[in-house]
Amino acid sequence: MKNKALFILLLLLLAFCTVQAQESAVWEDYIKAHKKGKEAILPNFSYAGYKYSEVGIPDVDYKVFDVTKYGADGSDNKSDKKAIQKAIAAAIKNKEGIVYFPKGKYYINTKKDDQNPIIIKSSNIVFRGEGDGEDGSILFFENDLPPKDPKKMYSCPMAIQTSAGGGDHFLTDVTSNSKRETYKITVKNPSKLKVGKWVILKVINNDKDLISYDTEPLQVEDAWKTILNKGVQVNERHQIASIKGKVVTFKEPIHYDIKQRHGWKLYNYAHSEGLGFENIRFEANWTKEFVHHRSAEDDSGWGILKVSRAVNSWVRNCTFKNVTNAVAFSQAAYSTAIDIKIEGSIGHSAVDAGGGSTGILIANVNDLAGMHHAVGVGGGSTSATVVWNCKYPAHTSFESHASQPRCTLFDNIEGGFFVGRAGGARQNLPNHGRYLVLWNYKATSPPISDFRFVATDSWYWRIVPPIIVGFHGTEITFNEDEVQVLESVGTPVKPTSLFEEQLKLRLGKLPEWMLDYK
Repeated sequence: MKNKALFILLLLLLAFCTVQAQESAVWEDYIKAHKKGKEAILPNFSYAGYKYSEVGIPDVDYKVFDVTKYGADGSDNKSDKKAIQKAIAAAIKNKEGIVYFPKGKYYINTKKDDQNPIIIKSSNIVFRGEGDGEDGSILFFENDLPPKDPKKMYSCPMAIQTSAGGGDHFLTDVTSNSKRETYKITVKNPSKLKVGKWVILKVINNDKDLISYDTEPLQVEDAWKTILNKGVQVNERHQIASIKGKVVTFKEPIHYDIKQRHGWKLYNYAHSEGLGFENIRFEANWTKEFVHHRSAEDDSGWGILKVSRAVNSWVRNCTFKNVTNAVAFSQAAYSTAIDIKIEGSIGHSAVDAGGGSTGILIANVNDLAGMHHAVGVGGGSTSATVVWNCKYPAHTSFESHASQPRCTLFDNIEGGFFVGRAGGARQNLPNHGRYLVLWNYKATSPPISDFRFVATDSWYWRIVPPIIVGFHGTEITFNEDEVQVLESVGTPVKPTSLFEEQLKLRLGKLPEWMLDYK
């Protein structure tokens, strides 16, 4: 009996050791490169989020503009849209403010309302409720908004939007080469630049060498009209840290190799700052069975919140129920969506960063509904997105919506994993460009043998070889020819979170907000 017990104990110890996380070799490469100031395999994702995730999202104490003081009533089932707009206007006039929703149910887009979205064109405006539960502050969208173009199923405007007003304009040409994950460029004329200014580092070029660099080893197909005709498009948003002569240093790393001959330029970045949405329950009337691309209502009719042209902004502690599209970042930078729940009917999209956004942190999203496209990235050459500690059901998978997203980290994700849920039109392929990183991804969908990132049975699903580390859960095997790095499949690795460890390495320690959060 003793020998049998010892044998069982040894088996248990062996099983325990087998599942323990191993130290990642690609992480060791990153540490060595960091110490020597050399280029690492991994991108530096540590700047994502509000204020580069160095500090927590603030509990601002601006002047309060209570919507009930402007005619809203959370108990009468009548439209509160005009009252909310009046409260927003008063907060904007004050140059900052909290648009406050006491507990109750506030109706928006009733039959008596206009068919336009609520638009916030200012900085430092925060929507704040008294909780995202069923007994909290509920914004109820009684009707969806119609499409701007009936022929375009994606053209229904989201019900609440932020906007900076104005547009981007050319500042100067870039005259140097710069390596990815560095911080400096040289410009032709720095006279329109100043420290603290937000700019867009931009290129649009269909040079064959640049297209090859951007997509290799994928075979560019004739149907990929956007990249072939318009070219590679990069729109990284940066803040200027210093200017010495014609040398400009950014606060954040550049994530793309710059060749001066491709015509890189700097543009002014029109934006707002300090916009927040917190402690609110957003509910709508989407109760049908979702069918992808059946109608404008399915695809975009019940879209709720679009955070556009916003820097250092946030969505936190919010629930979305019976919506088609919960939260979308567009042309935004270094902002955070955290502690988000999605409930009710399956819709089109959960939370995504698109429109050329840079440095968006999507964290702790629990998609209970299981939207058709789970958390992820849209198009517009979005870059440096971090999707961290998010969960969704086995029947859906991450989003990577073509139109040249690059440099995306899915970190400690639990949910389905399969082809078919990343979107994008054929002319806008590939679905994702260079430096897609899947770190300790736990798959819960059925097993797959020889998972492909270049589909062999359709024109759809083309991804530049990703970096896969610590992929575990359901047994899924990969074709090594279609992966840049493949490490520790079946067993999670250390560090558990790449985002946390890169942030810790950069700052010397984890910031207080993250310690409290963990």
